[in-house]
Order: sequence, then structure tokens, then C-alpha cells
Amino acid sequence: MRVTVNVNGTEYVREVEPRLLLIHFLRDELGLTGSHWGCDTSNCGTCVVWLDGTPVKSCTVLTPMAHGRQVRTVEGLEQDGKLDPVQDGFMQCHGLQCGFCTPGMMMTARWLLDRNPDPSEQEIREAISGQVCRCTGYENIVRSVRWAAEHAQTEEVSA
Repeated sequence: MRVTVNVNGTEYVREVEPRLLLIHFLRDELGLTGSHWGCDTSNCGTCVVWLDGTPVKSCTVLTPMAHGRQVRTVEGLEQDGKLDPVQDGFMQCHGLQCGFCTPGMMMTARWLLDRNPDPSEQEIREAISGQVCRCTGYENIVRSVRWAAEHAQTEEVSA
């Protein structure tokens, strides 16, 4: 089946099997390996990307369902050579250890901050509750998102 999908601002046209999962399309067809494939059951959240601006677990979305739609991956967070504050926050506050859950966490964090620029710790924890991190205990992930919120506000004031 022929699909046209806009990924991170670039339109791609490909022939795909109707049953091809979006995560495999992104990784195998487009070479965008930032999003990770963890469970195929939507339990872990490592594969979170945005579909038309909404976070989805791409292991449960068929590629034909993305036909004619906008997909944003973790690679799309960086803009014009500048890291997103969420990416900086994960580096500054050690929000990752093995890094496997990190792309999905970052996509969810960016989505949250776009809707709530100053979330509480509880709101951050609720937003990431559908994602599993086996290494960090979530403390540094929450700190990373708070760092991003605080520094995004600082950048807006100084701009």
C-alpha cells in the first residue's frame, strides 16, 4: 500500500505492508532510530512519537493509519542545530541512565510543556505514568522536565 507521511517536516512516500507498525516504518524505512522499540504491547512507552501533535505509542499504530498525517519523533525536537530545553534538561539533570526510555520520555515531556509550561511534580509524574523506566527511579526524569520548564521560561524572557 502506498502511504505519504510527513515526519519532522519532511514528506515521505513509501510502499508498505498494510500491517507495518509505525515504529518499524520510522526505524527501518526512514532510518530514524531515535525512537526505540521495546515491547510491542504499548506497556513501556519507549516508542512514543507524536501523531498530529498527540503522543502515541508507535508500536500500536499501523503505518497506513499515519497516511496524510504529521509525525514528530525525538529527532524533530532539535531545531536549527539547537537542542530543545527538554533535551538539555535530560543532560543537565542526568535524566537518563541506559537511555532506552529517554526518547519516549522526552516526547511526552515536550508535549506536556507545550500545554503546561510550569507543571508541578505531580503533573509531570502523571504525564509520564504510561512509560516505564527500569533504571532511574524517575526522580531525575522529573527534575529534567522541571529544568526544561524553568529554562524555557528564561529563554522566552531573554528573547
